[in-house]
Amino acid sequence: MTETGLRKRYLSGGIFRWARGALPQLSETERAALEAGDVWWDAALFTGSPKWEMLLETAKPELTEREQAFLEGPCAELCDMLDDWRITWKWRDLPPEVWAFLGEHRFFGMIIPEEHGGLGFSAYAQSEVIRRISTRSVTAAVTVMVPNSLGPGELLLQYGTEEQKAHWLPRLAGGREIPAFGLTSPEAGSDAAAMTDEGIVCRGDDGTLGMRLNWHKRYITLGPVATVLGLAFKMRDPDRLLGGEEELGITVALVPTDTPGVEIGRRHLPCMQAFQNGPNRGHDVFLPLDAVLGGRDCIGQGWKMLMSALAAGRGISLPSLSAAAAALSARTTGAYARVREQFGVPIGKFEGVQLRLARLAATAYQLDAARRLTCAGLDEGRKLAVISAIVKAHATWRMRIAVDDAMDVHAGKTVIDGPANYLGNLYRAIPVGITVEGANILTQNLIIFGQGAIRCHPYLLDEMMALERDDLDAFDRAFWGHVGHGLRTFFAAWLRAWSGARFGPVPAGSGPGLRRHYLRLSRYAAAFAVVADIALLTLGGGLKRRELISARLGDVLSELYLLSAVLKRFEDDGRPEADLPLVACCMATGTATIERRLDATLRALPNRPLAWLARVAILPRGPRDPGPDDDSVRACAELLLEPSEARDRLTAGVHCGGPEGGIRDLEAAFDAVVATEPARRKLREARADGIDDAVERGVLNEEAAERLRDAAEAVAKVVAVDDFAPQELSPLARDSEQPRARRAMVS
Repeated sequence: MTETGLRKRYLSGGIFRWARGALPQLSETERAALEAGDVWWDAALFTGSPKWEMLLETAKPELTEREQAFLEGPCAELCDMLDDWRITWKWRDLPPEVWAFLGEHRFFGMIIPEEHGGLGFSAYAQSEVIRRISTRSVTAAVTVMVPNSLGPGELLLQYGTEEQKAHWLPRLAGGREIPAFGLTSPEAGSDAAAMTDEGIVCRGDDGTLGMRLNWHKRYITLGPVATVLGLAFKMRDPDRLLGGEEELGITVALVPTDTPGVEIGRRHLPCMQAFQNGPNRGHDVFLPLDAVLGGRDCIGQGWKMLMSALAAGRGISLPSLSAAAAALSARTTGAYARVREQFGVPIGKFEGVQLRLARLAATAYQLDAARRLTCAGLDEGRKLAVISAIVKAHATWRMRIAVDDAMDVHAGKTVIDGPANYLGNLYRAIPVGITVEGANILTQNLIIFGQGAIRCHPYLLDEMMALERDDLDAFDRAFWGHVGHGLRTFFAAWLRAWSGARFGPVPAGSGPGLRRHYLRLSRYAAAFAVVADIALLTLGGGLKRRELISARLGDVLSELYLLSAVLKRFEDDGRPEADLPLVACCMATGTATIERRLDATLRALPNRPLAWLARVAILPRGPRDPGPDDDSVRACAELLLEPSEARDRLTAGVHCGGPEGGIRDLEAAFDAVVATEPARRKLREARADGIDDAVERGVLNEEAAERLRDAAEAVAKVVAVDDFAPQELSPLARDSEQPRARRAMVS
């Protein structure tokens, strides 16, 4: 070894000793979570110089002919059957014919291969089905998504024995068995490892080696109607009947709900939603060890199973529902803002309303872009743990903003509940999406950057593994690679920031408009990599406790991914010029957020000299991006106010059929108002005193006048809201004396 090499090795040894105390130690649950997922475009962003060709070469997600036929056939037929008002307020459940239809057409078996009786759909096809159903009914969408997400079906496919697959999968696919997954308990929510549910290895009355289960679960979707429960619990073997340790770890078993000792059937009412959800218990439930999912070899592997299933399912179900909610909100709000007039002007022409319309359009575009890109990665066989966490958290949060904007514009129309209100129930359901499959606060503060930094960083995981193995040679290679990477990234970030993002990786063939967007993302990717390294260097394992810093860096990584998805969608769609305002609005909003989060992180870092150096390099003039300009806002708003191919692309898949009233009436009114706009313009220019006056003066012929009257009637039908007899709303009002008695009390 040369003298330089010896000095470098001596220095590495000192750093090795320092790093042991500074870098975070992996717990068993963290290790399982890291091992369960793959990295992809998230790792490319962590390098600071993403190879855009890698993103653009990812195949555009598309449906097969069979998947498209299902979407336009059984799925559309199901949507026509759904009456969300009656499901939510009258029946509190899907009607029997809908349950039968779901089973007959194998909606519960989209992820199950055809050889096991399922549909064998791609992740993108599952997403498209859930998205379309979500535009009609949250209850129906949740009922379909759960068996195809974190349910026994997903785990059986990955870990089940051949006997378990042969028995359960055909029954699950055809709806003969209804699955639920029992994870959350009163003692353990986000901290699933704290569960007190347990299984004790023992022998049954006939000498069969098995386990005695005791549990209490709650918030279990489909639990009240489930026939088989995928149950997570801690397995113990106090008598060492299996010949190993006493504490065997979290395990998953398949529990038929008619097993003696299982208590099931009561219901929760989650945000007034009618999907089946409730608690269940088990008291001294005995099952043979064959009931362990995956057999005896999978005892203690439950946490790994759960993380693996979440890495895929979390990226499909709730992001699809969120994208549907944003698209539905955008389409209905644009239509309502066009037909609803105040002061003689469509309300969509007021700039305050246009701001909400623009945000709705951009959010719908971005969420669908992220959904498509994530499905493309999943369909390439990856388990995208970090990316799935990003899209689940940010899609559900942005769904809340989108629906809030839609409610603001509709005002009283969607404040008053009834069959004509097509947004009220969706508004109530939002907290469910934000809470389940990993609460968003936990995901933002601990998972996105916490796991992302370790899993996606080019060198950090190698350094940690070398420390764990006490391998100085491996640490030496990883550490000096890290140093070189850090220096290259720092100078790249400095050059890109000080040049106004004129340098950086850009895919070949990008036009001038797109080139600017790629360069800006390349600039912020390098800035993120620099700040992430400084945070890891100065805080080390203490970064776990600095959740605000971790959350901000997670937000930057999330924005980089979501904005990458926007550019990928624009490219996949053939670069339609009409969509450029949407791309510009998404980019301006996202980069403004990135600058604010980087600025706040640099203010919070404890090592002030390093923070100052980073600020000079990456934000020399501070956060200056103001977000979308007024022209972009107006352009995006206009996309929702006029019929066009761009509007249809943006809201594709929104199901506008179903029972009369609601969205169907709104669509009819929108078409009528657009079609009669020339006649309306003549009225304004002639300053006629109504339609009859215009006919008398020859401004309009009778045919045009009749169309205007029909349009006015259609608009009036949309603007109207529901009302009810007091006896329909309150049991107290059913006694005719009650109103009189109240009046007497007041007087």
